Amino acid sequence: MTTRAKFKCRAINPSADGFEIDLYAVTGGSAENEEFFKYTPAGSIKLGIVSADIATQFEPGQSYFVDFTNAE
Repeated sequence: MTTRAKFKCRAINPSADGFEIDLYAVTGGSAENEEFFKYTPAGSIKLGIVSADIATQFEPGQSYFVDFTNAE
């Protein structure tokens, strides 16, 4: 099973161990976002990133797909 969601980066904040990436579920702004909003109306993800190289791959205001796949 795989479920795809779409999240937007709100902020990248420094933390004690590196960076915290703050993402929230998209709600509108395009037909695609409105389609995702029908199924994922609310949500947030906070990622703790140690590597600056990885943290710079995120950009506030940019959207990202997140796939949830059963790990078993």
